[in-house]
Amino acid sequence: MFGLFKSKGEKPEEKERKPLPEKQENRQFRELAAQFAPEELTILAVTGANGFGGGRAGKEKLWRASIGLTAWMEEDSPDIHRGEFVLSTIADDQLLEHLQRRVPRDFIIKFKGRVSEDGKGLLLLDLPEPAFDPDLKAILEEQKKPVTFWEEGLGTFTLNRQVDWFETELDWLGAEISLVFDQDENRADCVMNAKALLADAAGWDRRVREYAADELLSTANDWAGQMEDEEPQEITREQFVERMELESIEVRADGSFQFWFGDGDLFYGHSIWVSGDLENGPNDAAMEG
Repeated sequence: MFGLFKSKGEKPEEKERKPLPEKQENRQFRELAAQFAPEELTILAVTGANGFGGGRAGKEKLWRASIGLTAWMEEDSPDIHRGEFVLSTIADDQLLEHLQRRVPRDFIIKFKGRVSEDGKGLLLLDLPEPAFDPDLKAILEEQKKPVTFWEEGLGTFTLNRQVDWFETELDWLGAEISLVFDQDENRADCVMNAKALLADAAGWDRRVREYAADELLSTANDWAGQMEDEEPQEITREQFVERMELESIEVRADGSFQFWFGDGDLFYGHSIWVSGDLENGPNDAAMEG
């Protein structure tokens, strides 16, 4: 894409910025491009809290590369579109790496693109380059300001824009852990439910750990038995419970929760999570990562 499939030694930034050559179009790109209006525009945009990412399905060889935008405008127009937008293209490994390296989060870029009918999606047609606009700069500076709130008994929560949740550090039975609320959840209900957990921290800690042991102990012993360099030693239920290291708790407005633990090498560095709700207690557990 974008003339990046070229001879070795030619740097992408030295290539003249121009639309995607027709001969390099492929099925994936054509299918993506069909979702956008045909008019090509010169666009200035503000990137969001995350850089370019890529995904591909099945046996596809090329990536669907995309990045979030928080504002965009046509180069010769004063109208600024603000909200949540996605800038996408089709990329090989080289192009995806270049986009990830050269298009930072919280940045202003300029590129040729096409816009979807609802204005929420943009198609990238050339290599983005750094840009400046005073109005976009003001938007960028505003979005970079910390967003916080304080709650008695819980502490100061700060918005983590990369994952869209509020988080704080608090003491849980003598250990420092993270308490997390999703940004879109009702904050007052999340606070109430978090305080309900904290009011019986010892009881909830015991219930969650014991549930994880009941669900995952046999799997942990299977893993231990597969280690070729060591004589396998059976892990007891008590050892399983003690080795789990609580790292964070996510609380939701409906009373559900998810505890995340370091595995204490029960699964050789994987995480353990236990989910449930305040009314019924733990109801699911898994090893992940």
